[in-house]
Amino acid sequence: MDTDEPHGADPRDRLSRELGITDTTLLVVSSVIGAGIFFTPGVVASTVPDPRWFLFAWVLGGGLSLAGALANAELGTMFPRAGGDYVYLREAFHPVAGFLVGWLGFFVIYAGTVATLAAAFAEGTVRLLALGDATVVPLALVVVGSTTWINYRGVRAGATFNNVTAVLKLVAIGGLVAGGLFWLDAPVPAAPPPTTTTTLEGFALAMSPVLFTYLGWNAPVYVGSEIHDPGRTVPRSLFLGLAVCTGLYLFLNLLYVRIAPLHELAGTADAGELTARALFGDVGGVVASVLILLSILGCLNATILVGPRIAYAMSLDGQFFPGGDRVHRVHRTPHVALIAQALVAVGLILVLKTFPRVLDYTTFAIIVAAMADVAALYSLRHSRPRAPRPYRAWGYPVVPALYFVANGAIALAMLVGRPMECLTAIAVTATGLPFLWGFSRRSRKVS
Repeated sequence: MDTDEPHGADPRDRLSRELGITDTTLLVVSSVIGAGIFFTPGVVASTVPDPRWFLFAWVLGGGLSLAGALANAELGTMFPRAGGDYVYLREAFHPVAGFLVGWLGFFVIYAGTVATLAAAFAEGTVRLLALGDATVVPLALVVVGSTTWINYRGVRAGATFNNVTAVLKLVAIGGLVAGGLFWLDAPVPAAPPPTTTTTLEGFALAMSPVLFTYLGWNAPVYVGSEIHDPGRTVPRSLFLGLAVCTGLYLFLNLLYVRIAPLHELAGTADAGELTARALFGDVGGVVASVLILLSILGCLNATILVGPRIAYAMSLDGQFFPGGDRVHRVHRTPHVALIAQALVAVGLILVLKTFPRVLDYTTFAIIVAAMADVAALYSLRHSRPRAPRPYRAWGYPVVPALYFVANGAIALAMLVGRPMECLTAIAVTATGLPFLWGFSRRSRKVS
């Protein structure tokens, strides 16, 4: 562990600083590029029938995500610790606010995302190999256990696995894009229907799946205590990782538009498979399936690496179950928190069983947490104006506000359109309050 800790580091933290700019940038890439970019373009095309507005939606999604990254870059360099928004809300408002967003992050967002990705990976593998449906849940449990074990063996092991899967993913998607746009003769799509007007309401609806597809860009802030020179590395990795993802998304959607008119793309469950089949014939379906599985696996590993740092940070403050702050004496990982996350994810898989039901459990929670981060930025600018800030958010106060408002609109739309899923996330967050009371009593007795 570095002896010269940056300002804002937690002196109780025993994790080792082993991650550099390449590791953290590829952590962003793996966290963002999962299965969404293959599944959501059909949803976007159904509400945005004009190709120009369709492509602009993906550019705007990258820009709004950048606005959120600007806020997180400032917060991450102020508090280069494990835990991310748990720390920010605790420092900006009150320990209860930090606890609730930490509870939400660990039990809903990260454990829920682990379960989501494991279920999606298992379902995709079963379809590809023509296995029986009865193998989905066991396979999902195996992939959770194996990726957890990799990260148990050390943050360097988890980061290396992440780097390899991220590079393979980038090469595969880049090859698909290059082949489709520059080398292969794409089929000439049929003429679009005469009605291709994009309405403001339709464009607003399209931004929800677009922004969902960009989620995960803030992964480095959760591992702040394991990053070399976080004051420089955190902002650079956020911006560079988002730039790579935005560029890749734009070119991939250009390929989708070249292969099929938007009225054919609209409602397509898997734009990646549609495109690969158009370019490579029947073998394209296999190519697309393997690419999607690779993307999901990399995203799953990144999520398993990041999530336990929330429970670890909460345990350092006495706000989590006993043992969550333990660091393995050999591997230097928060191994108890890793095991806890795996057990929660396994429980969700056994209860919910399928990818769509697990997915609905996490989306609203992610948006609420993103809004809380921006609120913390404004609060800390007001309450601690002279605190050291290695990086200051560009465009403050206007640019972060745009991100806050955009996410607020999406959250409101979700409350109206999917109230049960949203209320479930809120209810799970509220279940943390009795535990907070118990943790606080235990801390007072210890002190």
